Amino acid sequence: KSSGLLHMMEISKWKWDNIYMNFIVGLPRSIRNNDAIWVIIDRLTKCANFLHVNIKWFLEKLT
Repeated sequence: KSSGLLHMMEISKWKWDNIYMNFIVGLPRSIRNNDAIWVIIDRLTKCANFLHVNIKWFLEKLT
């Protein structure tokens, strides 16, 4: 079975214009009470930032 037509991905012209974000959760608490990692990846440069966060505090601030 054919999977259909391929679609061209939009190519960013500027850094941090098109990003991917995800969370790594379920980690043991750190001394600073952080229990998750917020992963932010720039799709153009493939540069990644990993920020340690407290998931409960972060979600409260996000909403």
